Amino acid sequence: MKKQITILTIATAASLLACNKLSEHPSSIIVSSQFYKTSADAVAAVNSIYTTLNSDPNNDFPLYGRQLNLLTDCNSDNQNYSPSNTNPDVRAMGTATYVSSNGRILKVWQQLYTGINKANIAIDNIPSITASAFSDATLQTRLVNEAKFIRALLYFNLVRLWGDVPLILHNPKNLDPASLQVPRAAKDSVYAQIIADLNDAANLPATYGASDVGRATAGAAHSLLAWVYVTRRDWTGAQAQLLQVLTTGSFTGATGNYGYALFPNYYDAFQKATKNGKEHIFSVQFVTNGGEANSTQYLSQSFTSFNTGTYPIDIPADSTVSELFADNDTRKAVTFYTTQYNAATGQTVVFHNPYTPYLNKFVDYSITPLNNQSTSGVNYPVIRYAEILLLYAEVQNELNGGPTTDAYTAINQIRTRAGIANLTPGLNQSDFRDSLFLERRKEFIQEGQRWFDLVRRGGTYLVDALHVFASKSAASAKDTLYPIPLTEIQLDPLLSQNPGWTNN
Repeated sequence: MKKQITILTIATAASLLACNKLSEHPSSIIVSSQFYKTSADAVAAVNSIYTTLNSDPNNDFPLYGRQLNLLTDCNSDNQNYSPSNTNPDVRAMGTATYVSSNGRILKVWQQLYTGINKANIAIDNIPSITASAFSDATLQTRLVNEAKFIRALLYFNLVRLWGDVPLILHNPKNLDPASLQVPRAAKDSVYAQIIADLNDAANLPATYGASDVGRATAGAAHSLLAWVYVTRRDWTGAQAQLLQVLTTGSFTGATGNYGYALFPNYYDAFQKATKNGKEHIFSVQFVTNGGEANSTQYLSQSFTSFNTGTYPIDIPADSTVSELFADNDTRKAVTFYTTQYNAATGQTVVFHNPYTPYLNKFVDYSITPLNNQSTSGVNYPVIRYAEILLLYAEVQNELNGGPTTDAYTAINQIRTRAGIANLTPGLNQSDFRDSLFLERRKEFIQEGQRWFDLVRRGGTYLVDALHVFASKSAASAKDTLYPIPLTEIQLDPLLSQNPGWTNN
């Protein structure tokens, strides 16, 4: 089906009466063959792909900004829904009692494929624009590669959440069911496409001018590709990509010239004033008071009900989550809060209830009053340089049967920044792996990582971790993949359900 933008027109009654036959001339409709004519058209098409990351066409939670977080954090041992949340689909995520008809699971599936569809349309149509329409000879190819990067990111989420998924690379030509109904592709085929897209995206620029900050870069493509290889346990492939991102001279064989580094202060990784900085490899963009250019960053909603006494939108799974951190770990105060100054009363509020501490990372402290977080301008960091360091430590441990000097150097950069003692050399492979995943947990709370980490550790690690929390004791082995949404199976009979799940 061709993408179209309908422009309303008015025909006079006289002209309608004068017609004996309806002659269709769609001059008031822009179809894809008419739209893709200029470089501005191509830029607009790719910009619309980026918007699928931070907004929803039905004004629902954005994919990054809360929706994905419900599946990767609320359904983990890190986070839970607010005690005041009455949405049964959200509560089911927090108790591992969700079923295939869960609306939140369906919404994530739809948002991911909405972005993929937009990317497919751009990838198919931008090359057809006459090259002379681009004043910059590299722009046409760059835009296609940006679309491929986002398509790869979205498919990476899909294949990790559901396993085998439909691999759709072109917009359907018509409404014939044969064109719209697609079976699940083997996850190896999906990963092959992700890798192909990211190899093309690796040709993107290393940086952009101020007006294009936030776009996918070559460094982001290499970083995401390394993450893909780690997930696949292709340690050699991962190491090759990581060495292209790690700053030259920081590790043996590192050749990265992107200027990536950790912020000296962990706090700066989550502040509006320092967003898109040296630690941020790829972030989903949010703008304070951006109007229609912005969608709500719901992960900042800790303060929305600050003066009303109700609970924030999400909370830690229980009080033990904050106890993972040593008191001198600087990440603790950035990740959680238990007291805040209330400008309305001029007093500092100390929270005393079973659900504190509250989550703090995405609160926009530039906002006045503080509880008006619907206008938060804090970005969502999809890939930080901290991720690269911890992936590299993991790869070195797995490749060499135990941690190398470089593995300790990488993880200890994270620990030094946090203000805690370095890991002492001498750990065996298993113990270093345990230390690494604990470090990942502390570093990435509320950043959409925990469920993926639990699943990729293998076996029933996810289930065992969730059983620690009484609210999630319903978890079982089937929870290492999500159910294919019931609505999608009803619309596409070629889709099959994941093992252990029923269509209800």
